[in-house]
Amino acid sequence: MGTQTTDDTKSFDDLKGATADASSFDERTEEQKAIDAWLPITGSRNAKWWYAAFHNVTAMVGAGVLSLPYAMSNLGWGPGVVILILSWIITLYTLWQMVEMHEIIPGKRFDRYHELGQEAFGEKLGLYIVVPQQLICEVGVDIVYMVTGGVSIKKIHKTLCEDCKEFKTTYFIMIFASVHFVLSHLPNFNSISGVSLAAAVMSLTYSTIAWTASVNKGMQENLEYGYKGKTPAETTFNFLSALGDVAFAYAGHNVVLEIQATIPSTPEKPSKGPMWKGVVVAYVVVALCYFPVAFLGYYMFGNKVADNILISLHKPKWLIAAANLFVVIHVIGSYQIYAMPVFDMMETLLVKKLKFKPTWILRFCTRNIYVAFTMFVAITFPFFGGLLGFFGGLAFAPTTYFLPCIMWLAICKPKRFSLSWCTNWICIFLGLCLMILSPIGGLYNIIKQAKDYKFYS
Repeated sequence: MGTQTTDDTKSFDDLKGATADASSFDERTEEQKAIDAWLPITGSRNAKWWYAAFHNVTAMVGAGVLSLPYAMSNLGWGPGVVILILSWIITLYTLWQMVEMHEIIPGKRFDRYHELGQEAFGEKLGLYIVVPQQLICEVGVDIVYMVTGGVSIKKIHKTLCEDCKEFKTTYFIMIFASVHFVLSHLPNFNSISGVSLAAAVMSLTYSTIAWTASVNKGMQENLEYGYKGKTPAETTFNFLSALGDVAFAYAGHNVVLEIQATIPSTPEKPSKGPMWKGVVVAYVVVALCYFPVAFLGYYMFGNKVADNILISLHKPKWLIAAANLFVVIHVIGSYQIYAMPVFDMMETLLVKKLKFKPTWILRFCTRNIYVAFTMFVAITFPFFGGLLGFFGGLAFAPTTYFLPCIMWLAICKPKRFSLSWCTNWICIFLGLCLMILSPIGGLYNIIKQAKDYKFYS
């Protein structure tokens, strides 16, 4: 995945033909510089490549990995293995494209996903295309992580104290949210590096616990690998929902430009070098987490596996409680990674467009409102499995699988029918299919679970 040749796409030398003076020339006023220094994404640019590595691991390996054995049970061995591995390859390719496009225009850095969209599609159209999808992704994943954190805390309580009074899931989601009412006031990406590092370590730890505990538990009696749906329609909807689970699992593109924005860059040493190094390390960790959990979890439990693999495990108690604790720590970090670009959007709108003063009071109010909003929605609609399928297809498929490809075609203009041109159109086609089909299955499962659901139970 190196630089494209001149026969395959427009030369990067042509796109970057300006002198180093262009990149060092800064037309911003002192007030604009002060505002940019206050905003979360552009506030600090001293990150190293390993920051990019654990930020990407934290963004990607989250709640989705725990649903992969369940997704496999709805996809089946053949389609499941192919879809998981193909998704790993496609999303690594599109992530490389985004890293390359971060500074593809001389003297300019696309620090935010929507800024790259504006370069590709135009000033207004770029915002209309990218911002809604990015917000659906980032707000959606924070809602899902609210549910995941609350359910995992409840699982810890139930595992360690079987005879204790059982409390509503609502209360556990509120406990999880209380942490974010504090952490959300960390100013920028680099300030949450410690939280992100802990989260990245936890993701590898609980993924390892999930598959090793599954192997230790052994293959279950009366094991079946056939589809669990009782009718062809149910089987089809489950299959489509599982596609969304896979799309959700390969999240991370929504924050990649924002992560790269924290890395220093000069014409001699552009940020794409350390960023790509971090991405490769992150994707190796992703493979180590995803494939053993998905394949061994499904192999041991068959189509009886729960939509959260840890729910299928009951012994040893201390290990299951520890795994759920690691999940809680991880989704705390993941929530912050996905919330930071949303904070940046809100604060940019208020300060640059509506001319509010960049003060701590403004930040305190906006961020607390956001955390309260995600908590409220999570409490109201805690459908873990259905939410993964629905949001995975509706939001993550475009921003992860094919929107970077469309931007690449628009900005780099590869030669028609070249390898780059064909590869990108194949990714676009597969991504569109995923976006159209998987929300249908996710919505079906949400409706099915909602029939017997009592609000705030």
